[in-house]
Amino acid sequence: QVQLVESGGGLVQPGGSLRLTCQASGFPFSRYAMSWFRQAPGKERELVAGISASALATNYAESAKGRFTISRDNVGNTVTLEMNELKREDTAVYFCHVERSYRDYWGQGTQVTVSS
Repeated sequence: QVQLVESGGGLVQPGGSLRLTCQASGFPFSRYAMSWFRQAPGKERELVAGISASALATNYAESAKGRFTISRDNVGNTVTLEMNELKREDTAVYFCHVERSYRDYWGQGTQVTVSS
């Protein structure tokens, strides 16, 4: 079955950096676009960044452009989100996502807290 396992979250000061990794299994990873979403307390889950199956195309939320970079390794079945210049408003639970056969799959999430 599809499994997505996120790691790399934590507490970081404003202006700092974090690298999130999602390890995928249970499906032909290299054939599917992948995304990172986040959900802050009291807010709806929102798309942060996406990457095509081939990694030739990426897209970012306006809030992430210029600060975050999504990438993938189709050999190791991982998708990574590099986050720089973190702001307090980036505090949220970050989720890895894939849509397969018209169904959404999510990881358990990893907490990112930006605070001094």
